[in-house]
Amino acid sequence: MQHVLNLLAAIALLVWGTHTVRTGILRVMGGNLRQVLASSVRNPLLGLLAGLGVSSLLQSSTATCMIISNFVGQGIFVTSTALVMMLGADVGTSLMALCFSLDLSWLSPLLIVTGVVVFVANQNNTWGRWGRVVIGLGLMTLALHLIVEATRPMTQSAGIKALLMVLPNELFLLVLMGAVLTVLSYSSLAIVLLVAVLCKSAVLTLPLALGLVLGANLGSGLLAYITLMKAPAEVRRVPLGHLSFKAVGCILAIPFVSEVPAYAPIVESWGLDPVVSFHLFFNLLLTVALIGVTQWFGQRLDCWLPQEVKSSEVDQPKYLDPTALGTPSLAIACAAREALHQADLVETMLQGVMPVIQNDDVALSDKLRKMDDAVDRLYSAIKFYLTQISREALSERESQRWADIMSFAINMEQVGDIIERVLLDIEDKKISKGRVFSQAGFQEIHDLHQRLVNNLRLGMSVFLDGGLRNAHMLLEEKVKFRDLEREYANRHLARLQDNTPQSIGTSSLHIDLLSELKRINSHICSIAYPILEQAGVLADSRLKQPGLHLDDSRGPA
Repeated sequence: MQHVLNLLAAIALLVWGTHTVRTGILRVMGGNLRQVLASSVRNPLLGLLAGLGVSSLLQSSTATCMIISNFVGQGIFVTSTALVMMLGADVGTSLMALCFSLDLSWLSPLLIVTGVVVFVANQNNTWGRWGRVVIGLGLMTLALHLIVEATRPMTQSAGIKALLMVLPNELFLLVLMGAVLTVLSYSSLAIVLLVAVLCKSAVLTLPLALGLVLGANLGSGLLAYITLMKAPAEVRRVPLGHLSFKAVGCILAIPFVSEVPAYAPIVESWGLDPVVSFHLFFNLLLTVALIGVTQWFGQRLDCWLPQEVKSSEVDQPKYLDPTALGTPSLAIACAAREALHQADLVETMLQGVMPVIQNDDVALSDKLRKMDDAVDRLYSAIKFYLTQISREALSERESQRWADIMSFAINMEQVGDIIERVLLDIEDKKISKGRVFSQAGFQEIHDLHQRLVNNLRLGMSVFLDGGLRNAHMLLEEKVKFRDLEREYANRHLARLQDNTPQSIGTSSLHIDLLSELKRINSHICSIAYPILEQAGVLADSRLKQPGLHLDDSRGPA
Protein backbone atom coordinates (compact mmCIF):
# COMPACT_ATOMS: atom_id res chain seq x y z
CA MET A 1 0.00 0.00 0.00
CA GLN A 2 2.85 2.35 0.84
CA HIS A 3 4.37 1.84 -2.61
CA VAL A 4 1.05 2.69 -4.27
CA LEU A 5 0.75 5.88 -2.22
CA ASN A 6 4.32 6.82 -3.12
CA LEU A 7 3.54 6.29 -6.79
CA LEU A 8 0.35 8.35 -6.62
CA ALA A 9 2.21 11.15 -4.83
CA ALA A 10 4.95 11.14 -7.46
CA ILE A 11 2.37 11.24 -10.27
CA ALA A 12 0.60 14.14 -8.54
CA LEU A 13 3.94 15.95 -8.24
CA LEU A 14 4.56 15.42 -11.96
CA VAL A 15 1.15 16.86 -12.88
CA TRP A 16 1.64 19.78 -10.46
CA GLY A 17 5.09 20.53 -11.88
CA THR A 18 3.63 20.63 -15.39
CA HIS A 19 0.88 22.99 -14.19
CA THR A 20 3.43 25.22 -12.45
CA VAL A 21 5.54 25.56 -15.59
CA ARG A 22 2.49 26.28 -17.75
CA THR A 23 1.04 28.96 -15.47
CA GLY A 24 4.51 30.47 -14.95
CA ILE A 25 5.12 30.80 -18.67
CA LEU A 26 1.65 32.30 -19.18
CA ARG A 27 2.35 34.82 -16.46
CA VAL A 28 5.69 35.86 -17.94
CA MET A 29 4.98 35.63 -21.64
CA GLY A 30 1.20 35.31 -22.09
CA GLY A 31 0.74 38.38 -24.27
CA ASN A 32 3.92 37.67 -26.26
CA LEU A 33 2.84 34.10 -26.99
CA ARG A 34 -0.41 35.38 -28.48
CA GLN A 35 1.55 37.88 -30.60
CA VAL A 36 3.83 35.12 -31.89
CA LEU A 37 0.81 33.09 -32.99
CA ALA A 38 -0.94 36.10 -34.52
CA SER A 39 2.15 37.17 -36.48
CA SER A 40 2.43 33.80 -38.23
CA VAL A 41 -1.05 33.83 -39.73
CA ARG A 42 0.01 34.27 -43.37
CA ASN A 43 2.70 31.60 -43.66
CA PRO A 44 1.86 27.90 -43.04
CA LEU A 45 5.48 27.03 -42.21
CA LEU A 46 5.68 29.89 -39.71
CA GLY A 47 2.34 28.75 -38.31
CA LEU A 48 3.71 25.24 -37.83
CA LEU A 49 6.84 26.57 -36.10
CA ALA A 50 4.82 29.03 -34.00
CA GLY A 51 2.55 26.25 -32.76
CA LEU A 52 5.59 24.10 -32.00
CA GLY A 53 7.36 26.87 -30.10
CA VAL A 54 4.37 28.03 -28.06
CA SER A 55 3.35 24.48 -27.14
CA SER A 56 6.94 23.67 -26.10
CA LEU A 57 6.97 26.64 -23.75
CA LEU A 58 3.51 25.94 -22.33
CA GLN A 59 4.12 22.16 -22.28
CA SER A 60 0.46 21.80 -23.19
CA SER A 61 -1.13 21.42 -26.62
CA THR A 62 -4.50 21.93 -24.90
CA ALA A 63 -3.57 25.43 -23.71
CA THR A 64 -2.25 26.23 -27.19
CA CYS A 65 -5.48 24.92 -28.73
CA MET A 66 -7.55 27.22 -26.51
CA ILE A 67 -5.56 30.28 -27.60
CA ILE A 68 -5.71 29.36 -31.28
CA SER A 69 -9.42 28.47 -31.16
CA ASN A 70 -10.29 31.84 -29.69
CA PHE A 71 -8.28 33.54 -32.43
CA VAL A 72 -10.39 31.65 -34.98
CA GLY A 73 -13.54 32.78 -33.18
CA GLN A 74 -12.34 36.40 -33.39
CA GLY A 75 -11.60 36.08 -37.11
CA ILE A 76 -7.81 36.48 -36.70
CA PHE A 77 -7.11 33.01 -38.10
CA VAL A 78 -8.83 30.85 -40.68
CA THR A 79 -9.51 27.29 -39.58
CA SER A 80 -6.95 25.70 -41.92
CA THR A 81 -4.13 27.85 -40.53
CA ALA A 82 -5.16 26.96 -36.98
CA LEU A 83 -5.06 23.23 -37.81
CA VAL A 84 -1.49 23.61 -39.11
CA MET A 85 -0.55 25.33 -35.85
CA MET A 86 -2.07 22.49 -33.85
CA LEU A 87 -0.01 19.93 -35.76
CA GLY A 88 3.05 21.94 -34.79
CA ALA A 89 1.83 22.15 -31.18
CA ASP A 90 1.63 18.35 -30.95
CA VAL A 91 5.21 18.03 -32.20
CA GLY A 92 6.25 20.64 -29.62
CA THR A 93 4.85 18.68 -26.67
CA SER A 94 6.47 15.52 -28.08
CA LEU A 95 9.86 17.22 -28.14
CA MET A 96 9.42 18.32 -24.53
CA ALA A 97 8.56 14.75 -23.56
CA LEU A 98 11.74 13.57 -25.28
CA CYS A 99 13.80 16.10 -23.31
CA PHE A 100 12.30 15.02 -19.99
CA SER A 101 12.78 11.32 -20.79
CA LEU A 102 16.54 11.78 -20.54
CA ASP A 103 18.19 11.07 -17.19
CA LEU A 104 17.80 14.44 -15.51
CA SER A 105 17.69 13.27 -11.88
CA TRP A 106 20.97 15.07 -11.23
CA LEU A 107 19.40 18.29 -12.52
CA SER A 108 16.30 18.41 -10.31
CA PRO A 109 18.05 19.53 -7.07
CA LEU A 110 19.87 22.27 -8.94
CA LEU A 111 16.68 23.49 -10.62
CA ILE A 112 14.65 23.48 -7.40
CA VAL A 113 17.30 25.26 -5.33
CA THR A 114 17.98 27.84 -8.05
CA GLY A 115 14.26 28.40 -8.67
CA VAL A 116 13.43 28.87 -4.99
CA VAL A 117 16.30 31.32 -4.45
CA VAL A 118 15.34 33.37 -7.49
CA PHE A 119 11.63 33.28 -6.63
CA VAL A 120 12.06 34.27 -2.97
CA ALA A 121 14.48 37.09 -3.81
CA ASN A 122 12.37 38.49 -6.67
CA GLN A 123 8.72 37.66 -5.96
CA ASN A 124 7.35 40.90 -7.38
CA ASN A 125 9.17 41.06 -10.71
CA THR A 126 9.81 39.02 -13.84
CA TRP A 127 12.83 37.22 -12.40
CA GLY A 128 10.63 35.83 -9.66
CA ARG A 129 8.17 34.47 -12.19
CA TRP A 130 11.00 32.81 -14.12
CA GLY A 131 12.06 31.30 -10.80
CA ARG A 132 8.61 29.77 -10.55
CA VAL A 133 9.06 28.17 -13.98
CA VAL A 134 12.44 26.74 -12.93
CA ILE A 135 10.86 25.29 -9.76
CA GLY A 136 8.22 23.59 -11.91
CA LEU A 137 10.89 22.05 -14.15
CA GLY A 138 12.75 20.81 -11.08
CA LEU A 139 9.57 19.26 -9.66
CA MET A 140 8.92 17.45 -12.93
CA THR A 141 12.39 15.92 -13.06
CA LEU A 142 12.21 15.01 -9.36
CA ALA A 143 8.79 13.41 -9.87
CA LEU A 144 10.11 11.21 -12.68
CA HIS A 145 12.91 10.00 -10.41
CA LEU A 146 10.41 9.29 -7.61
CA ILE A 147 8.18 7.33 -9.98
CA VAL A 148 11.13 5.08 -10.84
CA GLU A 149 11.81 4.50 -7.15
CA ALA A 150 8.15 3.84 -6.35
CA THR A 151 7.61 1.38 -9.18
CA ARG A 152 10.72 -0.72 -8.59
CA PRO A 153 9.16 -2.78 -5.74
CA MET A 154 5.89 -3.07 -7.67
CA THR A 155 7.51 -5.02 -10.49
CA GLN A 156 7.52 -8.08 -8.23
CA SER A 157 3.81 -7.76 -7.37
CA ALA A 158 1.65 -10.74 -8.34
CA GLY A 159 -1.26 -8.44 -9.07
CA ILE A 160 0.79 -6.38 -11.52
CA LYS A 161 1.97 -9.53 -13.28
CA ALA A 162 -1.62 -10.77 -13.57
CA LEU A 163 -2.67 -7.43 -15.06
CA LEU A 164 0.15 -7.61 -17.59
CA MET A 165 -1.12 -11.00 -18.71
CA VAL A 166 -4.61 -9.61 -19.40
CA LEU A 167 -3.92 -6.30 -21.08
CA PRO A 168 -1.78 -7.16 -24.15
CA ASN A 169 -4.77 -8.39 -26.16
CA GLU A 170 -6.89 -5.31 -25.36
CA LEU A 171 -5.29 -2.50 -27.34
CA PHE A 172 -8.53 -0.56 -27.71
CA LEU A 173 -8.98 -0.72 -23.95
CA LEU A 174 -5.43 0.58 -23.51
CA VAL A 175 -6.09 3.49 -25.83
CA LEU A 176 -9.27 4.28 -23.91
CA MET A 177 -7.41 4.08 -20.58
CA GLY A 178 -4.70 6.42 -21.84
CA ALA A 179 -7.30 8.91 -23.06
CA VAL A 180 -9.18 8.86 -19.75
CA LEU A 181 -6.00 9.31 -17.72
CA THR A 182 -5.01 12.27 -19.91
CA VAL A 183 -8.37 13.96 -19.44
CA LEU A 184 -8.27 13.39 -15.67
CA SER A 185 -4.71 14.69 -15.30
CA TYR A 186 -5.20 17.54 -17.81
CA SER A 187 -1.79 16.77 -19.27
CA SER A 188 -0.83 14.35 -22.04
CA LEU A 189 2.82 15.19 -21.36
CA ALA A 190 2.58 13.92 -17.79
CA ILE A 191 0.88 10.68 -18.89
CA VAL A 192 3.43 9.97 -21.64
CA LEU A 193 6.30 10.52 -19.21
CA LEU A 194 4.59 8.34 -16.60
CA VAL A 195 4.08 5.51 -19.11
CA ALA A 196 7.71 5.78 -20.25
CA VAL A 197 8.96 5.44 -16.69
CA LEU A 198 6.65 2.49 -15.97
CA CYS A 199 7.88 0.78 -19.12
CA LYS A 200 11.52 1.41 -18.20
CA SER A 201 10.81 -0.05 -14.74
CA ALA A 202 9.33 -3.21 -16.38
CA VAL A 203 5.89 -2.55 -14.92
CA LEU A 204 4.58 -2.29 -18.50
CA THR A 205 5.71 -4.09 -21.61
CA LEU A 206 6.56 -1.94 -24.62
CA PRO A 207 3.38 -2.81 -26.63
CA LEU A 208 1.22 -1.94 -23.61
CA ALA A 209 3.07 1.32 -23.13
CA LEU A 210 2.66 2.26 -26.80
CA GLY A 211 -1.08 1.60 -26.59
CA LEU A 212 -1.33 3.95 -23.60
CA VAL A 213 0.70 6.58 -25.47
CA LEU A 214 -1.76 6.42 -28.36
CA GLY A 215 -4.50 6.92 -25.79
CA ALA A 216 -2.66 9.92 -24.37
CA ASN A 217 -2.55 11.46 -27.84
CA LEU A 218 -6.25 10.82 -28.34
CA GLY A 219 -6.91 12.19 -24.86
CA SER A 220 -5.12 15.46 -25.62
CA GLY A 221 -7.51 16.03 -28.53
CA LEU A 222 -10.50 14.95 -26.45
CA LEU A 223 -9.46 17.21 -23.58
CA ALA A 224 -9.33 20.30 -25.80
CA TYR A 225 -12.73 19.47 -27.30
CA ILE A 226 -14.34 18.90 -23.89
CA THR A 227 -12.90 22.19 -22.62
CA LEU A 228 -14.35 24.13 -25.57
CA MET A 229 -17.50 22.11 -26.24
CA LYS A 230 -19.79 24.91 -24.98
CA ALA A 231 -18.02 27.60 -26.98
CA PRO A 232 -19.52 29.17 -30.13
CA ALA A 233 -19.48 27.01 -33.25
CA GLU A 234 -16.59 28.87 -34.88
CA VAL A 235 -14.43 28.29 -31.77
CA ARG A 236 -15.19 24.55 -31.73
CA ARG A 237 -13.81 24.01 -35.26
CA VAL A 238 -10.16 23.72 -34.18
CA PRO A 239 -10.62 21.26 -31.27
CA LEU A 240 -12.93 19.13 -33.44
CA GLY A 241 -10.36 19.10 -36.26
CA HIS A 242 -7.56 18.37 -33.79
CA LEU A 243 -9.53 15.48 -32.26
CA SER A 244 -10.31 14.11 -35.73
CA PHE A 245 -6.62 14.13 -36.66
CA LYS A 246 -5.73 12.30 -33.44
CA ALA A 247 -8.47 9.70 -33.92
CA VAL A 248 -7.37 8.97 -37.50
CA GLY A 249 -3.76 8.67 -36.38
CA CYS A 250 -4.62 6.27 -33.56
CA ILE A 251 -6.71 4.04 -35.83
CA LEU A 252 -3.89 3.81 -38.36
CA ALA A 253 -1.19 3.24 -35.70
CA ILE A 254 -2.92 0.53 -33.63
CA PRO A 255 -1.82 -2.36 -35.91
CA PHE A 256 1.82 -1.32 -35.46
CA VAL A 257 1.92 -1.43 -31.65
CA SER A 258 0.83 -5.04 -31.09
CA GLU A 259 4.47 -6.13 -31.23
CA VAL A 260 7.78 -4.57 -30.29
CA PRO A 261 8.58 -2.06 -33.07
CA ALA A 262 11.68 -2.62 -35.15
CA TYR A 263 12.94 0.87 -34.36
CA ALA A 264 13.15 0.21 -30.59
CA PRO A 265 16.71 -1.22 -30.52
CA ILE A 266 17.91 1.60 -32.76
CA VAL A 267 16.64 4.44 -30.60
CA GLU A 268 17.83 2.67 -27.46
CA SER A 269 21.31 2.53 -28.94
CA TRP A 270 21.07 6.30 -29.35
CA GLY A 271 20.26 6.65 -25.65
CA LEU A 272 16.62 7.58 -26.29
CA ASP A 273 13.52 6.13 -24.67
CA PRO A 274 11.51 3.99 -27.15
CA VAL A 275 8.16 5.01 -25.66
CA VAL A 276 8.77 8.74 -25.89
CA SER A 277 10.43 8.30 -29.29
CA PHE A 278 7.24 6.58 -30.51
CA HIS A 279 5.25 9.55 -29.22
CA LEU A 280 7.48 11.92 -31.23
CA PHE A 281 7.44 9.73 -34.38
CA PHE A 282 3.65 9.44 -34.19
CA ASN A 283 3.16 13.20 -34.17
CA LEU A 284 5.84 13.86 -36.77
CA LEU A 285 4.34 11.33 -39.18
CA LEU A 286 0.84 12.65 -38.47
CA THR A 287 2.02 16.16 -39.31
CA VAL A 288 3.67 15.08 -42.56
CA ALA A 289 0.64 13.01 -43.58
CA LEU A 290 -2.07 15.55 -42.76
CA ILE A 291 -0.55 18.97 -43.38
CA GLY A 292 -1.58 18.71 -47.02
CA VAL A 293 -5.27 18.24 -46.17
CA THR A 294 -5.59 21.04 -43.61
CA GLN A 295 -6.86 23.49 -46.24
CA TRP A 296 -9.60 21.10 -47.43
CA PHE A 297 -10.54 19.90 -43.96
CA GLY A 298 -10.61 23.47 -42.59
CA GLN A 299 -13.14 24.41 -45.27
CA ARG A 300 -15.27 21.38 -44.38
CA LEU A 301 -15.23 22.40 -40.71
CA ASP A 302 -16.29 25.92 -41.68
CA CYS A 303 -19.32 24.41 -43.43
CA TRP A 304 -20.17 21.96 -40.66
CA LEU A 305 -19.83 24.58 -37.91
CA PRO A 306 -20.89 27.92 -39.45
CA GLN A 307 -20.48 31.09 -37.45
CA GLU A 308 -23.41 31.65 -35.13
CA VAL A 309 -25.54 34.73 -35.66
CA LYS A 310 -24.89 37.08 -32.76
CA SER A 311 -27.83 38.23 -30.70
CA SER A 312 -29.01 41.71 -31.56
CA GLU A 313 -29.52 42.46 -27.90
CA VAL A 314 -27.10 45.28 -27.07
CA ASP A 315 -27.21 44.45 -23.39
CA GLN A 316 -25.75 40.96 -23.85
CA PRO A 317 -22.02 40.38 -23.35
CA LYS A 318 -20.33 39.81 -26.70
CA TYR A 319 -16.72 39.10 -25.84
CA LEU A 320 -16.67 37.40 -22.42
CA ASP A 321 -15.64 34.01 -23.72
CA PRO A 322 -15.68 31.50 -20.81
CA THR A 323 -13.33 29.18 -22.68
CA ALA A 324 -10.64 31.88 -22.58
CA LEU A 325 -10.51 31.75 -18.77
CA GLY A 326 -8.03 28.88 -19.01
CA THR A 327 -5.62 31.31 -20.70
CA PRO A 328 -5.65 34.37 -18.41
CA SER A 329 -3.81 36.69 -20.78
CA LEU A 330 -6.46 35.98 -23.43
CA ALA A 331 -9.27 36.41 -20.90
CA ILE A 332 -7.90 39.86 -20.02
CA ALA A 333 -8.20 40.87 -23.67
CA CYS A 334 -11.79 39.59 -23.77
CA ALA A 335 -12.70 41.61 -20.67
CA ALA A 336 -11.13 44.75 -22.15
CA ARG A 337 -13.18 44.39 -25.34
CA GLU A 338 -16.36 43.96 -23.30
CA ALA A 339 -15.54 47.05 -21.25
CA LEU A 340 -15.31 49.02 -24.50
CA HIS A 341 -18.69 47.57 -25.48
CA GLN A 342 -20.06 48.90 -22.19
CA ALA A 343 -18.50 52.30 -22.93
CA ASP A 344 -20.16 52.33 -26.36
CA LEU A 345 -23.56 52.06 -24.68
CA VAL A 346 -22.65 54.87 -22.30
CA GLU A 347 -21.61 57.04 -25.25
CA THR A 348 -24.97 56.37 -26.94
CA MET A 349 -26.77 57.42 -23.76
CA LEU A 350 -24.65 60.56 -23.44
CA GLN A 351 -25.14 61.62 -27.05
CA GLY A 352 -28.90 61.27 -26.65
CA VAL A 353 -29.13 63.82 -23.83
CA MET A 354 -29.05 66.89 -26.09
CA PRO A 355 -31.80 65.67 -28.48
CA VAL A 356 -34.00 65.03 -25.42
CA ILE A 357 -33.37 68.59 -24.17
CA GLN A 358 -33.81 70.19 -27.57
CA ASN A 359 -36.90 68.26 -28.73
CA ASP A 360 -38.56 67.42 -25.40
CA ASP A 361 -38.45 63.80 -26.58
CA VAL A 362 -39.90 61.71 -23.73
CA ALA A 363 -39.83 58.49 -25.78
CA LEU A 364 -36.11 58.88 -26.46
CA SER A 365 -35.48 59.69 -22.81
CA ASP A 366 -37.27 56.52 -21.75
CA LYS A 367 -35.26 54.46 -24.24
CA LEU A 368 -31.97 55.92 -23.04
CA ARG A 369 -32.82 55.36 -19.38
CA LYS A 370 -33.53 51.69 -20.11
CA MET A 371 -30.05 51.43 -21.61
CA ASP A 372 -28.65 52.10 -18.15
CA ASP A 373 -29.99 48.68 -17.14
CA ALA A 374 -27.95 47.22 -20.00
CA VAL A 375 -24.86 49.10 -18.80
CA ASP A 376 -25.40 47.72 -15.30
CA ARG A 377 -25.77 44.16 -16.60
CA LEU A 378 -22.58 44.44 -18.61
CA TYR A 379 -20.78 45.81 -15.57
CA SER A 380 -21.92 42.84 -13.49
CA ALA A 381 -20.88 40.41 -16.24
CA ILE A 382 -17.44 42.03 -16.58
CA LYS A 383 -16.91 42.06 -12.83
CA PHE A 384 -17.88 38.38 -12.48
CA TYR A 385 -15.70 37.42 -15.46
CA LEU A 386 -12.68 39.21 -14.04
CA THR A 387 -13.07 37.47 -10.68
CA GLN A 388 -12.87 34.13 -12.50
CA ILE A 389 -9.50 34.93 -14.04
CA SER A 390 -6.63 33.28 -12.18
CA ARG A 391 -4.51 36.13 -10.84
CA GLU A 392 -1.74 33.63 -10.21
CA ALA A 393 -1.07 33.23 -13.93
CA LEU A 394 -1.04 36.98 -14.71
CA SER A 395 2.13 38.96 -15.23
CA GLU A 396 2.62 42.22 -13.34
CA ARG A 397 1.53 44.20 -16.41
CA GLU A 398 -1.55 42.00 -16.87
CA SER A 399 -2.43 42.33 -13.18
CA GLN A 400 -2.37 46.10 -13.60
CA ARG A 401 -4.51 45.74 -16.71
CA TRP A 402 -6.95 43.63 -14.69
CA ALA A 403 -7.29 46.47 -12.16
CA ASP A 404 -7.62 49.08 -14.94
CA ILE A 405 -10.45 47.15 -16.60
CA MET A 406 -12.31 46.83 -13.31
CA SER A 407 -11.88 50.56 -12.60
CA PHE A 408 -12.99 51.48 -16.14
CA ALA A 409 -16.12 49.31 -15.89
CA ILE A 410 -17.01 50.86 -12.52
CA ASN A 411 -16.62 54.37 -13.89
CA MET A 412 -18.77 53.59 -16.93
CA GLU A 413 -21.47 52.11 -14.70
CA GLN A 414 -21.49 55.24 -12.53
CA VAL A 415 -21.59 57.50 -15.59
CA GLY A 416 -24.62 55.56 -16.82
CA ASP A 417 -26.35 56.10 -13.47
CA ILE A 418 -25.68 59.84 -13.61
CA ILE A 419 -27.04 60.10 -17.16
CA GLU A 420 -30.19 58.30 -16.03
CA ARG A 421 -30.65 60.86 -13.23
CA VAL A 422 -30.04 63.71 -15.68
CA LEU A 423 -32.73 62.39 -18.02
CA LEU A 424 -35.21 62.09 -15.16
CA ASP A 425 -34.47 65.67 -14.11
CA ILE A 426 -35.04 66.89 -17.67
CA GLU A 427 -38.38 65.10 -17.79
CA ASP A 428 -39.52 66.38 -14.38
CA LYS A 429 -38.17 69.95 -14.42
CA LYS A 430 -38.37 70.86 -18.09
CA ILE A 431 -40.53 68.66 -20.33
CA SER A 432 -43.45 68.09 -17.96
CA LYS A 433 -43.59 71.81 -17.11
CA GLY A 434 -43.08 73.09 -20.63
CA ARG A 435 -40.04 75.18 -19.81
CA VAL A 436 -37.25 76.19 -22.18
CA PHE A 437 -33.69 77.29 -21.66
CA SER A 438 -32.55 80.76 -22.65
CA GLN A 439 -30.50 80.79 -25.85
CA ALA A 440 -27.30 81.55 -23.93
CA GLY A 441 -28.06 78.86 -21.34
CA PHE A 442 -28.78 76.22 -23.96
CA GLN A 443 -25.55 77.09 -25.79
CA GLU A 444 -23.54 76.68 -22.57
CA ILE A 445 -25.05 73.27 -21.86
CA HIS A 446 -24.51 72.24 -25.48
CA ASP A 447 -20.86 73.32 -25.29
CA LEU A 448 -20.20 71.34 -22.10
CA HIS A 449 -22.03 68.33 -23.49
CA GLN A 450 -19.96 68.31 -26.67
CA ARG A 451 -16.75 68.56 -24.65
CA LEU A 452 -17.99 65.67 -22.52
CA VAL A 453 -18.61 63.44 -25.55
CA ASN A 454 -15.12 64.24 -26.87
CA ASN A 455 -13.58 63.52 -23.47
CA LEU A 456 -15.39 60.18 -23.29
CA ARG A 457 -13.96 59.18 -26.68
CA LEU A 458 -10.52 60.30 -25.56
CA GLY A 459 -10.93 58.30 -22.37
CA MET A 460 -11.83 55.20 -24.37
CA SER A 461 -8.70 55.72 -26.45
CA VAL A 462 -6.59 56.05 -23.30
CA PHE A 463 -8.11 52.85 -21.92
CA LEU A 464 -7.48 51.02 -25.19
CA ASP A 465 -3.84 51.92 -25.83
CA GLY A 466 -2.61 53.35 -22.53
CA GLY A 467 -0.90 56.25 -24.29
CA LEU A 468 0.79 58.68 -21.90
CA ARG A 469 0.22 61.67 -24.19
CA ASN A 470 -3.53 61.09 -24.45
CA ALA A 471 -3.74 60.45 -20.70
CA HIS A 472 -2.05 63.80 -20.08
CA MET A 473 -4.48 65.51 -22.49
CA LEU A 474 -7.43 63.93 -20.70
CA LEU A 475 -6.29 65.21 -17.32
CA GLU A 476 -5.77 68.69 -18.78
CA GLU A 477 -9.36 68.54 -20.05
CA LYS A 478 -10.53 67.96 -16.49
CA VAL A 479 -9.06 71.30 -15.40
CA LYS A 480 -10.48 73.10 -18.45
CA PHE A 481 -13.90 71.55 -17.91
CA ARG A 482 -13.96 72.54 -14.23
CA ASP A 483 -13.03 76.13 -15.04
CA LEU A 484 -15.61 76.30 -17.82
CA GLU A 485 -18.35 74.88 -15.59
CA ARG A 486 -17.57 77.53 -12.97
CA GLU A 487 -17.65 80.29 -15.61
CA TYR A 488 -21.00 79.11 -17.00
CA ALA A 489 -22.49 78.91 -13.51
CA ASN A 490 -21.46 82.55 -12.91
CA ARG A 491 -22.99 83.59 -16.24
CA HIS A 492 -26.23 81.90 -15.28
CA LEU A 493 -26.31 83.78 -11.98
CA ALA A 494 -25.74 87.02 -13.90
CA ARG A 495 -28.76 86.26 -16.08
CA LEU A 496 -30.83 85.66 -12.95
CA GLN A 497 -29.81 89.09 -11.69
CA ASP A 498 -30.97 90.53 -15.03
CA ASN A 499 -34.36 88.77 -14.49
CA THR A 500 -34.14 86.72 -17.71
CA PRO A 501 -37.47 84.78 -17.66
CA GLN A 502 -36.21 81.53 -19.20
CA SER A 503 -33.22 81.47 -16.86
CA ILE A 504 -35.43 81.91 -13.81
CA GLY A 505 -37.72 79.05 -14.89
CA THR A 506 -34.93 76.57 -15.60
CA SER A 507 -32.46 77.73 -12.93
CA SER A 508 -32.64 74.61 -10.76
CA LEU A 509 -32.27 72.27 -13.73
CA HIS A 510 -29.49 74.40 -15.26
CA ILE A 511 -27.34 74.36 -12.11
CA ASP A 512 -27.98 70.64 -11.62
CA LEU A 513 -27.01 69.89 -15.22
CA LEU A 514 -23.74 71.79 -14.92
CA SER A 515 -22.92 69.89 -11.72
CA GLU A 516 -23.85 66.48 -13.13
CA LEU A 517 -21.91 67.02 -16.33
CA LYS A 518 -18.85 67.94 -14.29
CA ARG A 519 -19.31 64.80 -12.20
CA ILE A 520 -19.49 62.68 -15.38
CA ASN A 521 -16.32 64.34 -16.64
CA SER A 522 -14.54 63.50 -13.38
CA HIS A 523 -15.36 59.81 -13.80
CA ILE A 524 -14.14 59.89 -17.40
CA CYS A 525 -10.89 61.68 -16.57
CA SER A 526 -10.10 59.23 -13.77
CA ILE A 527 -9.26 56.75 -16.54
CA ALA A 528 -6.00 58.64 -16.98
CA TYR A 529 -4.84 58.38 -13.35
CA PRO A 530 -3.41 54.80 -13.36
CA ILE A 531 -1.38 55.51 -16.50
CA LEU A 532 -0.02 58.81 -15.23
CA GLU A 533 0.69 57.34 -11.81
CA GLN A 534 2.71 54.47 -13.30
CA ALA A 535 4.66 57.02 -15.34
CA GLY A 536 5.44 58.97 -12.14
CA VAL A 537 4.06 62.28 -13.43
CA LEU A 538 1.31 62.82 -10.83
CA ALA A 539 1.85 65.15 -7.89
CA ASP A 540 1.11 63.87 -4.41
CA SER A 541 -1.17 66.80 -3.58
CA ARG A 542 -2.87 69.73 -5.32
CA LEU A 543 -1.87 72.04 -2.46
CA LYS A 544 0.93 74.44 -3.36
CA GLN A 545 2.50 73.75 0.05
CA PRO A 546 1.28 70.31 1.16
CA GLY A 547 2.82 70.66 4.63
CA LEU A 548 1.18 74.05 5.36
CA HIS A 549 -1.00 74.13 8.52
CA LEU A 550 -4.10 76.32 8.33
CA ASP A 551 -6.07 77.99 11.06
CA ASP A 552 -9.81 78.30 10.31
CA SER A 553 -10.13 81.75 11.93
CA ARG A 554 -6.90 83.50 11.06
CA GLY A 555 -5.71 82.01 7.75
CA PRO A 556 -2.19 80.61 7.48
CA ALA A 557 -0.63 80.02 10.88
